[in-house]
Amino acid sequence: MNRRNSKSEKIDIFAVANKAGVSPATVSRAFNHPDLVKPETRNRIEDAVRGLGYIRNRAAQTIHGKRSGTIGLVVPVVANVIFSELIQAFSEVAEETGFTILIATHGFDLKKEEVVLRKLLEHRVDGIALIGLDHLDATYVLVEQQKIPAIAMWNFDDKSRLSCVGVDNHEAGYLAAKHLSDLGHKKIALAMPPTEENDRARARAKGARIALAEAGLEAKEGWTVEALYEVAHAKQACLELLSGDDRPTALVCGNDVIAKSALFAAQRLKLSVPEDLSIVGIGDFSGSADLEPPMTTVRIPATRIGRQAMHHLAISIAESNVTDIMRSKLDVNLMVRGSTAIPPQNS
Repeated sequence: MNRRNSKSEKIDIFAVANKAGVSPATVSRAFNHPDLVKPETRNRIEDAVRGLGYIRNRAAQTIHGKRSGTIGLVVPVVANVIFSELIQAFSEVAEETGFTILIATHGFDLKKEEVVLRKLLEHRVDGIALIGLDHLDATYVLVEQQKIPAIAMWNFDDKSRLSCVGVDNHEAGYLAAKHLSDLGHKKIALAMPPTEENDRARARAKGARIALAEAGLEAKEGWTVEALYEVAHAKQACLELLSGDDRPTALVCGNDVIAKSALFAAQRLKLSVPEDLSIVGIGDFSGSADLEPPMTTVRIPATRIGRQAMHHLAISIAESNVTDIMRSKLDVNLMVRGSTAIPPQNS
């Protein structure tokens, strides 16, 4: 009986095509553009791939100028609810369109962002997705020199240097502060993330201050605190803000992580929310509606941002289009819940 030598036999795309009963071109199409192949044909090809133990040689594809099938996604952090919903949505569309995601983080350090971007480009990724529009000029130049499809997520700017899909973060901050002033609060404080190298935080802080100014208000000295994207740090910052004899009756938080931390600080100080203190966040992240009380916040449609951004990249890659800039602005919405109310009397 003549047995095949599994160690020496070459398992290639032709073997997969033969076993699946299709052409090599159809196998390649199923790998690179699965939406163009009938589901039953894809299933036969996938069964053949598994049965033969075939592994695609992406390195060889890159050498011959073909696509690597990968997208580089650069985010500030991954261990944070702020970006988890966006990353999940982005990854789902990537999988649907036949791509794999390579994720890198920079910890809100734009110099590090440029370094990790260069490493991703060394892996010959087909496209790049970044967060926000605050980037070093070197980062922008690198993307432009490589002539690679790229998109910025989370922030919208009608003059952006890259394609972008996101929201007007200025409007988000404005809506949060205006909600509190419309309720009648006069003693409003701000708890914001660091604004350096973070265009989203800067825009929200500016929008909040404009809303206060329109109401004839301003945050008193010492009533604007900087809080990191960490519950422990943000809670401590809010404890210090709320511990004084003359404390605010309302707090605008730059995101829901800080808002949740403010709620914990209020509970530590035995302040009732919203009777003693109203809190509003920005983001409407998973779990914000399930807090006690449920968090009033400005919703940013993270899932739609992630899905739309990846769809745009997939089309740009398929059409080899890196010159046209696409800009898409999504709406933010105020979600009024139990953490805000009219101010206490005599405040």
